[in-house]
This record gives sequence, structure tokens and C-alpha cells, in this order.
Amino acid sequence: MGRGQTSSRLFLKRKMRDITMKENIHGSFGVRVKKDWKRNRSLYIMFIPVVLFYVLFMYKPMYGVIISFMDYAPAKGIWGSKWVGLKHFERFFTGPYFGRLLRNTLLLSLYSIMFCFTTPIILALLLNEVHCKKYKSVAQTLSYLPHFVSMVVTAGIIKEFCMSDGLLNDIIVLFGGSRSALLQRPELYRTIYIVSDIWQEIGWGSIIYLAALAGIDQQLYEAAEIDGAGKWQQTLNVTIPGITPTIITMFILRVGNLMSMGYEKTILLYSSATYETADIISSYIYRVGLQEQSWSYSTAIGLFNSVINCILLVVTNKISKRVAATSLW
Repeated sequence: MGRGQTSSRLFLKRKMRDITMKENIHGSFGVRVKKDWKRNRSLYIMFIPVVLFYVLFMYKPMYGVIISFMDYAPAKGIWGSKWVGLKHFERFFTGPYFGRLLRNTLLLSLYSIMFCFTTPIILALLLNEVHCKKYKSVAQTLSYLPHFVSMVVTAGIIKEFCMSDGLLNDIIVLFGGSRSALLQRPELYRTIYIVSDIWQEIGWGSIIYLAALAGIDQQLYEAAEIDGAGKWQQTLNVTIPGITPTIITMFILRVGNLMSMGYEKTILLYSSATYETADIISSYIYRVGLQEQSWSYSTAIGLFNSVINCILLVVTNKISKRVAATSLW
């Protein structure tokens, strides 16, 4: 009995000590919050509109995804529409366009990662080696400008260049080729799309890498030069490792948007002649959702897209954390 009472008392003492420690922790946290509020009250007040914006216009409308499991009718509303479960997902997965849409989306996204993701890095490395400030600023300005051109204007320029009597066909004729409507040729659509993407985004995409390059310690270059390293060796052993965390972070974000190719450029450039290689999931959602008004079906496709992107983001982040010790969280 004495041993049992002793062990019970010890257990109660430990329990009381744990409770006291938790109360102290929570108390100290509360004190810190109050002090921080008093010190940065104006910043918290300024932050309130941002929180309200995201809550009201980003998070609150998310409940609308439930219409992907319904036969939604605007007249009946969300809660009055019939629940159909996975009907719209099955329709998409078993439909005649699923394979084509998935293939085109993945191919365009992978080509975009291969070329549109890497070219800004190369441009940033090249600009970093330019020591004439005037020339560097002019080159940067010229490469940034296409980003600010409206997508409608960009698509119009591309169409003009690709017409049978356009500039690109004039160049083709100079080298012995024949004229054709380039945008009407399915085998050329992806090339035109990716090249125009590079032209429009290469300068803007290089900004973050130039900022990362500016943060590299110059003493590392001096030490490498003393050791006899040339420009190429300095780039491989100092510059690229210095911006690797930035590259990895941007790569994770790009993979997280693998399935989200924008529909705007696609619907401005494609035609029925190029559906086989140009039609992607985003443009299909636009057609069935806005033009055919299949609200539930288009929402189901969009939800599928978002789930796949989320999975890719989490998996890529975990792999990066294990392999390179760099991650988003």
C-alpha cells in the first residue's frame, strides 16, 4: 500500500508540474502577443483588409466546388440542385477528349519547363557578366518590355507573323521553303507557342535570378580567382551554387502549376485545324463552362486540375527537402 501511495503521489506531482508548465507557456505567449500588438498595432490594422480580401474573395467562394458533385442549375441554386456524386468526373475520364487534353497539357507544360524556365536563368547569368551599366540597363529594359504587352496584342502579332504572307514566311522563302499558314499546321503549334512564351517572359523571369546573383558574396569570386579559376569555373563553382536555392524554389512553384496552362493565349491562337495539338484542359474548361454553360462538368474538371497540381507541389517539395535541403515549408 505504501508503494502504491508513493507512486500515485509522484504521478500527481508530475501531472501538476506539466499543467503548470503549459499554463506558463500559454501565459508567456499571451504576454508576447499583447506586447507585439501594442508595438505593431498599425501594421496589424493595415493587415486586416488583406485578410478580409482573401477570406471574402478567395476562401469563401471555394465552397462552390461542391457543384462538381451536382447537376447544378442556376434557377435551383447550389443547395437545390441534384446530388450526382462522381458522375462528371467519370464523364471526363471516359470521354473522347481526355487523352488528347491530358497529353497536350503535359507536353506544353514540360516544354515550358525545359525552355521557358531555363532561358531566364541563362539570360541572368549572361547579364551578370556585363560590366557596362548602360548596355546592361538597355538590354534589361528591352527584354522586360514584352511582358507588359497585352496577351491580345501578343496573339495578334504572332498571327500576323505566321500568316502565309507574314514575316516568318518571307524568311522561309528566302531559304528555299514554301509559304503556308503556320498557325494552321498542328505540328508547328507547340513550337510557336513556346518560342513566343520565351520572347514574352524571358526578361521578366530573369529579375529574381539577377536579385539572387546580386546577393552572392564577392569575396568568393576573389578567392576563386586567386586559386586560378577562370570565368567558366567561377560560374560553375560559385555563381550557380549561389543561386541554386532560388532555382529550386522557382522550380517547385513551376511544377506546382504543371497542369495550369493559361487558356487565354490558347483560345486566341488555336483553331479547329490545330485542336489535336493545341487543345488543353484550361481551354476545354473555358469552352464547356462559359460557351456550353456546363457549370458542374467544368467545375469538376477544374477541381481535378487543382488536386493534381496540389499533389505535384507537395511531392516536389518533399523530394527537394530530402535531396537539396531546400523547400517551401
